[in-house]
Amino acid sequence: MAYDVAQLLTMSQAQLDELFTKSATGEIPNGEADGTAIVAPGTKYTGEIAQFINHFAWQGKVFDAKKGVLKNRILPFGLNAIIAKVYKTPSWLDKKECIVLDYSETSFVAQWIRDEIRQIGPGLYLGKVYWDKKRLIDFALKF
Repeated sequence: MAYDVAQLLTMSQAQLDELFTKSATGEIPNGEADGTAIVAPGTKYTGEIAQFINHFAWQGKVFDAKKGVLKNRILPFGLNAIIAKVYKTPSWLDKKECIVLDYSETSFVAQWIRDEIRQIGPGLYLGKVYWDKKRLIDFALKF
């Protein structure tokens, strides 16, 4: 089944987790992706929260697959900042391979953050955000 960001915003946490665990890792992406935060999944507020975050805080990520790094696009004017290392390793969610976005050695601000992504469709990735090992939110990346 083909997914889009609008569908992801209507899914429950259980459905997002199932989609993530059923999906193959995919290739480490390259280039600019639009990001959508998925907060309070399965509620009527998910879309509104995503729009607020997208406008004021986080717009997406820019990947350099050859170098194994990314930069986040943040703030209303899309500043490229907050660098992460990018590599494949087992997921904290299900122990199967995923693509990790690791801020522990590259960012003072986000050093406790780890993102995990898997490709769920052409140019579309679903991600999980962890603070230490506590899951926070989900997100989508559309290339």
